[in-house]
Amino acid sequence: MNSEAKVEVSNAVKAFLSRELSLFIDGAPCPAHSSTRLDVFDPSTGQKLASVPDADAIDVDRAVANARQAFREGRWRSLRPAERERILLRFADVLDAHGEELAQLETLNQGKSINVSRMIDVGATLEYVRYMAGWATKITGETLDVSIPFPPGARFTAYTRKEPVGVVAGIVPWNFPLMIAVWKLIPALAAGCTIVIKPSPETPLTALRLAELAVEAGVPAGVFNVVTGGRDCGAALAAHPDVNKISFTGSTPTGKLIGAAAVQNMTRFSLELGGKNPAVMLADVDVDQAVQGVLAGGFLNQGQVCAAVSRIYVHRDKYRAIADGLADVANAMTIGPGLDPSAQVNPLVSAHHRTRVEAHIARAKADGLRFIAGGERPEQAGYYVRPTVIDDVPPDAAIIRDEVFGPVLALVPFDNVPDAVRLANDSPYGLAASLWTNDLRAAMNLVPQFEAGTVWVNCHVPLDPSMPFGGYKQSGIGREFGKHAIDGFTETKAVCIAH
Repeated sequence: MNSEAKVEVSNAVKAFLSRELSLFIDGAPCPAHSSTRLDVFDPSTGQKLASVPDADAIDVDRAVANARQAFREGRWRSLRPAERERILLRFADVLDAHGEELAQLETLNQGKSINVSRMIDVGATLEYVRYMAGWATKITGETLDVSIPFPPGARFTAYTRKEPVGVVAGIVPWNFPLMIAVWKLIPALAAGCTIVIKPSPETPLTALRLAELAVEAGVPAGVFNVVTGGRDCGAALAAHPDVNKISFTGSTPTGKLIGAAAVQNMTRFSLELGGKNPAVMLADVDVDQAVQGVLAGGFLNQGQVCAAVSRIYVHRDKYRAIADGLADVANAMTIGPGLDPSAQVNPLVSAHHRTRVEAHIARAKADGLRFIAGGERPEQAGYYVRPTVIDDVPPDAAIIRDEVFGPVLALVPFDNVPDAVRLANDSPYGLAASLWTNDLRAAMNLVPQFEAGTVWVNCHVPLDPSMPFGGYKQSGIGREFGKHAIDGFTETKAVCIAH
């Protein structure tokens, strides 16, 4: 790496990291009841960046109680919708003003490229905040033409109204900590809810800074709270009887536990869970476009993306060209820390996760699979894994079945399109899929056959705030974004008036 190319850490970031970080409750940093702290690391070096409280059940109860009080008092929901919208738009402006600070914090804590942090974690997040802020003034019910037959001669007017669900628990993963926290925060606030965010213990920094900036923008105290901690903290939040809605993004096994805990209190929940996402490439596919699209869709954030493509079914006519093209590019990718804008491959989030990814790679090697790129650890400090491409993989191999959540692509040739679609659907997951073809008729006929919440054609992984996002099967329950997100943070009340 050319050290001269490395981004210099800003004074604002240095000042934040030098503080003794606390929970954020009732509009201000708040010392934790728990005396245990969790160290936070820089994945590019393995060195400690900071530490945060490992909140216990008492801390969680305090955060939920503050959110509950703020909701009951109507500090937020009683504002006119236009006022909530205006504050959320001001929040976007505050985030924009602190964009470089947030991007650097995200890169230092999560490991990803500063280019990704600037463009996606901050840039796309700003667009999401501004889009979702507008929903505060567009939440509507409907009038109903009812036919109630008694008493004779009576007339009725019926309608529905949308009301905020109440206190929301937002449990956020480590792959896009800032962006996914905002995916939960802004629609909840647009709907009039209050919220307690629990970031991943690996990546808590931007959530804490986000809460401070929300107060600066005018979000009232108690409306947005943050508790940091590990498994016990998350379990206490998911099982809390005063939480009305849980919005969770993370692994399928953890999502099942959260759903089971929520049901005990009849807490509403939405789960955006794992994916083992296929791409199907027909015989007419543009090879260069497909190679570049798969690299973007498979290696973004080192493959630590729930919707990333990881198993690729290619028609035999184009198989060798695409496999070799992917291998050539993967083998040439440069490795380095996220603060080096020229580095194309950055570290995984933690030593633990690197060990997990390497276990999948070791299993593939033990199964005798052929690696045409990667498959080993670079000789440098930090939690790196080389981008990996595995050739001509049997459709029933473990590397095809299991979610790796790392920079590993498995390629499978096919001769028959119905077989390829069947293989694409042969998974317990159903988050996303992509189809690659220039045949419009084939695209229109095949898209409905994919068992996935999102199907892209000739691209993989782009999202938009207006597009619903969520999974089929074990990839989750519910949808994020747009009207669907608002629906998830509201209750529908039916009103019937006799007159």
